[in-house]
Amino acid sequence: MPGIRIGAVNYLNTKPLIHDLDLLAPDAELLLELPSRLADLLSRGQLDVGLIPVIEYFRAGTYSVVPGLCIASRGPVLSVTLFSRLPWTGIRRVALDVGSRTSAALTQILLRKRYGVEAEVVPLPLDRDAETVDADAVLLIGDRAMRACLPGFEFAFDLGQEWHDWTGLPFVYAFWAVRPGADLGPVEEALQEARRRGGRRVGAIAQEESPRLGLDAGFCRRYLQTVIHFDLGARELAGLRHFQRLACELGLVPPGAGGIGFYRAAEEVVR
Repeated sequence: MPGIRIGAVNYLNTKPLIHDLDLLAPDAELLLELPSRLADLLSRGQLDVGLIPVIEYFRAGTYSVVPGLCIASRGPVLSVTLFSRLPWTGIRRVALDVGSRTSAALTQILLRKRYGVEAEVVPLPLDRDAETVDADAVLLIGDRAMRACLPGFEFAFDLGQEWHDWTGLPFVYAFWAVRPGADLGPVEEALQEARRRGGRRVGAIAQEESPRLGLDAGFCRRYLQTVIHFDLGARELAGLRHFQRLACELGLVPPGAGGIGFYRAAEEVVR
């Protein structure tokens, strides 16, 4: 497997997807980065396969996807939270975590499509204390969101729950995207096997990761085992289609981005 460059996110919800990957693909290079950074590296050809925000797949329109694998929720997600000083309809200025792309788009979709709000969007740097931001609401993602309390904000909206309450569908945040011309060879099966092993080892993963995160190991296990879902099934594909359509309507992705071929291929895997 020489030369294959793999990019993944260094968040707790990624760990079951890359478990034992160093053993399964010893000649591959694994880089851990922010979701937004991974998308940029893949677009520049500096990665062969990356666990990127799904909206970047639609924006690029040229990637293929490793079938059957994703990071998704079927209700609350816990790691994508919009902290707000006001109810949804009162938000006029929102600061979005710069590490996010898909969740940033989801925030805008919920504001405009569900609540009819046109809010100014500003970036939230990773090193900025969210409590000090001049905004009605701030979006935090990943481990940062799970650790955050932000007592100065009255509301904490879980965007996975918001999406599910509104649509009744799961939400897909990220999946493995492959750059054009890249032949993963045995690395594709290594990614599938890493997911299988990770699914069997969530207790050990939670125990290992919890001290780094400053979170309870039991909470981390429940998060990985019951909150986050890693299989790109029929319901996840339906949620992904709906998200893509709404993103297109708001001009967040080009019309027809990604193409129907992706869904046909993915549905074949589900069958």
